Amino acid sequence: MTETNTKAVVIAGLSGGSGKSVVTVGLAAAWVKEGRVVAPFKKGPDYIDAGWLQSGAGRPCYNLDPYLFSEEVIAASFYKRISGADIAIVEGNRGLFDGVTSRGGFSTAELAMLLDLPVLLVVNCTKMTRTVAALVQGCIGFESNLKVAGVILNQVATGRQERIITEAVEHYTDIKVMGAVPRMEKDIFPMRHLGMVPYQEYDGTAEALEFLSTVVRENLDFDGIEAVMRTVEPTRGGKATINIDPLLVIEEEKVKIGVIQDNAFQFYYPENLEALEQQGAELVSINALEDEKLPDLDGLYIGGGFPETSAARLAANNSFRNSVKSSAAAGLPIYAECGGLIYLGKEIVIDDHRYPLTGVFEIIFGMSKKPQAHGYTIFTAAHDNPFYPVGFRTKGHEFRYSTVLQWQKDGEDLSLKMDRGAGFSDEFDGLTRDNVLALYSHVHAKGTPDWAGFFVKRCRQYQKD
Repeated sequence: MTETNTKAVVIAGLSGGSGKSVVTVGLAAAWVKEGRVVAPFKKGPDYIDAGWLQSGAGRPCYNLDPYLFSEEVIAASFYKRISGADIAIVEGNRGLFDGVTSRGGFSTAELAMLLDLPVLLVVNCTKMTRTVAALVQGCIGFESNLKVAGVILNQVATGRQERIITEAVEHYTDIKVMGAVPRMEKDIFPMRHLGMVPYQEYDGTAEALEFLSTVVRENLDFDGIEAVMRTVEPTRGGKATINIDPLLVIEEEKVKIGVIQDNAFQFYYPENLEALEQQGAELVSINALEDEKLPDLDGLYIGGGFPETSAARLAANNSFRNSVKSSAAAGLPIYAECGGLIYLGKEIVIDDHRYPLTGVFEIIFGMSKKPQAHGYTIFTAAHDNPFYPVGFRTKGHEFRYSTVLQWQKDGEDLSLKMDRGAGFSDEFDGLTRDNVLALYSHVHAKGTPDWAGFFVKRCRQYQKD
């Protein structure tokens, strides 16, 4: 079978809120509507934008994170996932050169240069004309190895503004303006404190995708965009020759791991779920809002999400909450991240209303209007816990608005020492009780390849016992 060559591009912006998602999701949806196969990627860490990209492309969106992954893993993942695709589209994050360090380490620009992909720069043109050309010119000359191949204007108010900006950009630089997205009367994507509302919670996802595909088709130069994209041969990935998904021979019986996936809990990297399956797990999708109780399981994975927006429904499902608590007390291995950690608490207080949760841990949570932790993390397993051996060190990320209002510390230990990041309390994360580990940090299976093995090993031991 002959591999299909893939046209690839990175969509970047001058800052967060520039309109990258509008353009990227719109392009993906428009190409899919034409019958093209689109492989979507998001410069991570990210769940929400990746979810919308997945909806637009109709296939999983994979994260590429230079901080969490090695260069070899990024290249290998990219070339593996574009196999059979006509188009590969990578959405950046924040500003093009914004990274962890002052020299732009782990930025969208660094990712584009690593994969040798051209960049389309999305510029929010609100209250600007000729200044856009200066900004674009600065980006072109800032990194000599970066190829800025075109500009897409966003939030353009009038035809006159579009004409002046286009003439200025094309006069002062050698690149073309590939179109202009007009100013919208309201946000195309519903917004909330973490950015866009996850597509799982939005009833108008299909309508939004249809609208976006129409907007970009009517306003962007698709022929010009494809002309500047790089043609990539999937079988010639250079560093991608390493095998990121080695074939595993699982001689033991499969373990059954439940994954809570509903409107309250949606934050799962597809690579994490795939890694569990490769280790011999059979994944069972569970709905904490509607299911009466947990099924028979060997383990439970509760990812992040927005339990606060579904607090009333989660609280109302008494039988399910009780089954989680009783299963935890019986020794069921449970791995919970961020929103999953909150769900294992005693209750959450929102606008003076108290909503009971599972009560696995004696913690009362609240919600702040400002982020309580935001960014990459590094933690080391300092004490015994069900999943990470003592001394194990890895990277992750955290982003939360929740606060700890009350914690009695009754038989609950924090097992993970934060070398970077806030964690749960006093530079520690990882609430531990019996076979439960709940932490604010999210990990990615490609950045922490031992994670799935640790998880399944504990589940297999529980199955045998």
